Amino acid sequence: MDGYKPKTFWERPEGVTGGVFLAGIIIALGIITVKSLAFVIGALTSGVGLIVSLLVLGTIIFTALDPKARNLVWYMYKSAMRYITGIFVKMDPIAILKGYVSDLKENLRKMNRQISMLRGQMHKLQELILNNRKEIQSNLSLASQAKETDKQAIMILKSRKAGRLKESNMKLEDLYKKMEILYRVLGKMYENSEVMLEDIQDQVEIKDQERKAMYASNSAMKSAMSIITGNGDKRMMFDMALEAVADDVANKVGEMERFMDVSENFMKSVDLQNGIFEEEGLKMLEKWENEGVSSILGDQKQTLLKAAADDTNVLDINAPLRRPEPVEVRKNQYDTFFEE
Repeated sequence: MDGYKPKTFWERPEGVTGGVFLAGIIIALGIITVKSLAFVIGALTSGVGLIVSLLVLGTIIFTALDPKARNLVWYMYKSAMRYITGIFVKMDPIAILKGYVSDLKENLRKMNRQISMLRGQMHKLQELILNNRKEIQSNLSLASQAKETDKQAIMILKSRKAGRLKESNMKLEDLYKKMEILYRVLGKMYENSEVMLEDIQDQVEIKDQERKAMYASNSAMKSAMSIITGNGDKRMMFDMALEAVADDVANKVGEMERFMDVSENFMKSVDLQNGIFEEEGLKMLEKWENEGVSSILGDQKQTLLKAAADDTNVLDINAPLRRPEPVEVRKNQYDTFFEE
């Protein structure tokens, strides 16, 4: 959970509802006070009215100054806003995580198809580059023969053709390097996303049972008493940890989908049939390369980019994608979110 900053009440969905309700209460009190000003003044002049007013004022001051009373009112207010927000917005973190599990499974299927398509394009590009190299050598050989037999026109023609093919191959080799980056990143993202999927499924299964047990043993009254005695609300803290997991997953799923869009647009911009490609696809990939740290890849992003730039580090596009270790033999990346 390093680097994670929990959301405050006002940053959460129920905080928006709370803000609207609070503004409404302040406005309503202002209107009532203005319209009932004469009545309030009259009440203050009578003995009973003065006593009631002092009791109300005393209650407000006591609530404001006493930490336990203040915490209880704040807890009741947050609980009410959460309940109201839950009527319109999905608030159950377990249900949200189950939704992300479905999204991840679908994204992994799409990513697997993209990797297969990219592998096919890279094979075609390798073949095109190899054929161009053969043709370059053939044209240079013919140009050399033409020079020896004093056939100036043929020599110039074949030399120029070899030059054009060499220039074309330089562009195609640059394109292959970009495809290699794409392939390495997609492969690592696929591997890390499979790990994340297993970890989330494991957490959902375990934490769903823990949450049900906690809600059964900790009633709303017990939670309120915990607040009064100065202890935290275990149910709320547990839900906040689950929401932190959901936020982390949301960021990673979002990045995964954005990179898949980059990958798809890049592949659409390449026309290997005619040996041409659009600059827009390359620019999108280069923009991603220059962006900050990846939430899915972490430090692995720079490692992958360096590996792709290293000519001695040859990529084997025929190698199968690595499978993640079973969740039983490694630490779940989300366990730390529930550590106190």
